Amino acid sequence: MALGAAVLTSPVVAHADDLTSLESAFDKALGNQGRGPQVYQSSFEAQIAALADSSRGRIGVAAMDLSTGHTIDVLGAQRFPMASTSKIAIAATFLEGVEQRRWSLTSQFPLMVPVRSAAKSSAVAPVQAGASIQAIDLIEMMISRSNNSATDALLAAVGGPQAVNNWARRAGVSDFRIDRDIATLVRDDGDIDPAAVIDYRDSATPIAMVQLLSGLYRGKWLQPRHRDVILSAMERCKTGTRRIPALLPENAMVAHKTGSLYNTSSDIGIVWAPDGRAFAVAIYVTGQGTRLNRETRIAQLARAIYDGYASGAATPRRTDLR
Repeated sequence: MALGAAVLTSPVVAHADDLTSLESAFDKALGNQGRGPQVYQSSFEAQIAALADSSRGRIGVAAMDLSTGHTIDVLGAQRFPMASTSKIAIAATFLEGVEQRRWSLTSQFPLMVPVRSAAKSSAVAPVQAGASIQAIDLIEMMISRSNNSATDALLAAVGGPQAVNNWARRAGVSDFRIDRDIATLVRDDGDIDPAAVIDYRDSATPIAMVQLLSGLYRGKWLQPRHRDVILSAMERCKTGTRRIPALLPENAMVAHKTGSLYNTSSDIGIVWAPDGRAFAVAIYVTGQGTRLNRETRIAQLARAIYDGYASGAATPRRTDLR
């Protein structure tokens, strides 16, 4: 079914450290959605909840301290449009094929250039082959500059959206779904307001995207040199300067990927503090009146998450049971 039910908000859900299995934190997050009123354990949790207020449009947030497994989320198990944040999974699917020797980083594939047409007479937007470019350069274009024609080139190479969904399923990334190539996604943009309606097509939950980032960071699915192809391209991201990186300290390092469609702006990434601690963050914002307002909210949330994790304020107090 293309459309979800009416939007229901839920309180922030924070979870304690789990040093034995980072993934179990996500299981707890999914299980705790829809609880009764949340009792905030810290000012950090209350601050994230206030910044993610959904009164002017849905805001979904998930974050994880990658050294401890401590997670926090607001509407973390609710679906949001991935837009171009899905390109991380497309790159991972292609690089899995490199490791399986189905192709190489020097293999060339043609850009998939949309054919200009306002009509929606076909389920898939028409494209035509452009210049052929090496895969390593297509990945760079797709991630650092969010080039849609490069993305559709690699998406066609791996076998289309279903191939990426299959990769996500094998990787254990749940609540993730690609239905259309980027040309079709852009052509159809604006048909549905994501601030008011949940469209399950081309969507994921913030928790799923932090799960994706966590697995990449830890080298769970790809060899280090191929994982680094993605992460280094994310470090060179040219889009979204007003989003996750905007309010972070100058000595923080960011590897991120943005997404933008009608009435929705997003950014997902990994942030490193100067001491080497890393945090995975996924922020999806709809509504808020303007794109600038959405981007400002992303920047504010990213800074609050960074401060909470970097200062240790996010770490739950441990009770002495003497």
